[in-house]
Amino acid sequence: MTRTGKAISWVVGILLLLIVAIAIFIAIFDWNRVKPIINEKVSAELNRPFEIRGNLAVAWARNPQETGWKRWVPWPHVRADNIWLGNPQGIPGDTMVQLPRVEATLSPPALLGKTIWLPWVKLVKPDVRLVRVSETRDNWTFTLGDGKDDKQNKTPSDWSFRLDNILFDQGRIAIDDSVSKAEMEIVVDPLGKPLPFSQVTGSGEKGAAKVGDYVFGLKVKGRYKGQDIAGTGKIGGMLALKDANTPFPVQADVRSGSTRVALSGTITRPTELGGADLRLRFAGDSLGDLYELTGVLLPDTPPFETDGRLVAELNGKNGSVFRYRNFNGRIGDSDIHGSMVYTQGKPRPKLEGDLVSRQLRLADLGPLIGVDSGKKSSRRESKKTNANQPLGKVLPYDRFETDKWDVMDADVRFKGQRIEHGSSLPLSNLDTHLILRDGDLRLTPLRFGMAGGTIDAQIRLEGDKKPMQGRAEISARRLQLKQLMPNVQSMQKTLGEFNGDADIRGTGNSVAALLGSGNGNLKLLMNDGLISRNLMEILGLNVGNFIVGQIFGDEEVRVNCAAANLDLTNGVARPRIFAFDTENAIINVTGTTSFASEQLDLTIDPESKGIRIITLRSPLYVRGTFKTPSYGVKPGPLIARGAVAAALATLVTPAAALLALISPSEGDANQCSTILSQMKR
Repeated sequence: MTRTGKAISWVVGILLLLIVAIAIFIAIFDWNRVKPIINEKVSAELNRPFEIRGNLAVAWARNPQETGWKRWVPWPHVRADNIWLGNPQGIPGDTMVQLPRVEATLSPPALLGKTIWLPWVKLVKPDVRLVRVSETRDNWTFTLGDGKDDKQNKTPSDWSFRLDNILFDQGRIAIDDSVSKAEMEIVVDPLGKPLPFSQVTGSGEKGAAKVGDYVFGLKVKGRYKGQDIAGTGKIGGMLALKDANTPFPVQADVRSGSTRVALSGTITRPTELGGADLRLRFAGDSLGDLYELTGVLLPDTPPFETDGRLVAELNGKNGSVFRYRNFNGRIGDSDIHGSMVYTQGKPRPKLEGDLVSRQLRLADLGPLIGVDSGKKSSRRESKKTNANQPLGKVLPYDRFETDKWDVMDADVRFKGQRIEHGSSLPLSNLDTHLILRDGDLRLTPLRFGMAGGTIDAQIRLEGDKKPMQGRAEISARRLQLKQLMPNVQSMQKTLGEFNGDADIRGTGNSVAALLGSGNGNLKLLMNDGLISRNLMEILGLNVGNFIVGQIFGDEEVRVNCAAANLDLTNGVARPRIFAFDTENAIINVTGTTSFASEQLDLTIDPESKGIRIITLRSPLYVRGTFKTPSYGVKPGPLIARGAVAAALATLVTPAAALLALISPSEGDANQCSTILSQMKR
């Protein structure tokens, strides 16, 4: 062998010995010696304490899946025991993450291409605690390094990072959120094998983006906004979170109090909370209960359920937008359909939408004004309605909860095609436009059909004022008397109509308080009607039964015209005109009705048009409360003949005001037109 050959042999031998020595050193090196350096560097980078508290070891093995020269290169398999990550300053508690063990493997050949490739990472029983103490302070937001933004001084790195899979067995996530008032524990379990998205949701539209499989199951328990919460669910794999082009699957069925929320669908760009497309179902005792869960202010109702599609755009420039599309459901015994949009904008979030009910049970709207709907499934509703109603009172005393009206604006249109109210009151085609802005609620208009005619109203409730101020402008036109009482046989003989106007303003946070402080005017006009003692008995009007029986006996009597022009002052109604012109008599009603105390003090003066029919010409009285009135014949002298007619004839201005209720198309067909014109002259 030449000298050159010997030199080359020595160099090769030394290199081989060096490689073997390095391999032996790496194989037998105690990696626990570098833990202090790793702990210090990671803690400094994360701005919170980090420690590998257990053993740190590296094992080397060739990857059988590699080919060529790469299959001879050993890969390091790293194992670290008892990993601990603490909380940043200002967050209560010491621990954010506790891991009994972490395992990972690294590809050395990939380092030649400036890629850090981890084919897999395995987390053993991870235990995570998420804490938020304010809108800007939590433990899941990381500020790397010194926390300063020096991106302008950095050049892009040539290195890239690749992670193919994250594996873990059962994990636990504890949530303590002071902002949302959530104290929950979520247990995460692998499903064993991936579950296809379409198998859970039953969907698989052609052309739709491929959705990842469900990989983990969830169990949730705890409290949310003061209510117990429990439920189950499923989510996709951890690596699917980083793929912005693959929708991330979610499914959950959660109960909070009496409310159930079930959802299934996808989240787009989940790490950024970009958006969601979910089938969403709600059910519970009252829509009002959803405020604590969703922040959407809805009225108290009977038990409800809805099923629709929720499309959400999260964290947009103008706030998150939630669109609940084409939902179907029920509230009490009423069906409900439509679409709603909830926008989390400034200065307040806003709810907009269009709703339709094909068959609306009017009693299901009762809780809006403190009237029992008849549905007792909601213990809260039953307790609330009964507790606020004083004994012996008739008017609704349940309060309008105006304290929350300023948390949200609303612009909602509602139509009810067929309306049920017992078996006797014919209502149809409810149409209203609800506008809520800064605590000021308006129904403009509130319109519906009744008995062949229409009711048209403008309602305003100023909830931003303490106490609330309200105003109602109501117009009733061409209500057919026979349709108003379809189950009363005697009323089918009538041809008359009912018209009326009301303009009432009041102050207070209930219907009773508004009427008890009310000011305004009420005009009513009825022509060509019919009354009898039997009719009063059928309608359950004991006072009317007494009055009709005293004046007319048991016979049916036609009413040419019934007219009322009432002034309401500080809750007390006084008639300017309250009179009935019948074929046999003229009847005048005077006195007061107090809505504040629910007291009646009325005098009924009848004047006969013929001695043969009416022999009693003494005044009658109605006194007492709305709930238990008393009635009888006033003692004293007989009414002077002609006194009632003379008194009515002096009321020129009130009579002229009532003429406006008669449609020009009716002409002389409306008997009130002739009678009021005579009074005016």
